[in-house]
Amino acid sequence: MKVVSQNGVKLAMVLGGEDFKDGLSFFTDNGDFIQLGSWRYAAGTRLAAHNHNTVPRRSDRTQEAVVVLRGRLRASVYSEEDVLLDRIEAGPGEVMLFLAGGHGYEILEDDTVVVEVKNGPYPGPEADRRRLSQ
Repeated sequence: MKVVSQNGVKLAMVLGGEDFKDGLSFFTDNGDFIQLGSWRYAAGTRLAAHNHNTVPRRSDRTQEAVVVLRGRLRASVYSEEDVLLDRIEAGPGEVMLFLAGGHGYEILEDDTVVVEVKNGPYPGPEADRRRLSQ
């Protein structure tokens, strides 16, 4: 797992196959707005059916995870002050998580397919983000 942080604040993470352990593992802190975990179980394992309770939550920033299904991409990771801190890459089966600061993407291979997951509701582009120069 690679973690990009500044002043003790996790900004971004990249997780790959070696990070996914047996059973249930979480990579985020309980206080993060988005929770990222992985499962690895043997065939026949049953996970108890459940329904999530309604609990008060407050989310004042968008955090997102991208899962690379095919191809490769590079993400530029920016501080809260819009300073470029690092560039990280991910390929098939790897996950990038963006918790704070800014980010931008460059697709490195044709036909790259990525799944993006982020918290909602989505307020529209003008309220959700401000563009950075890359």
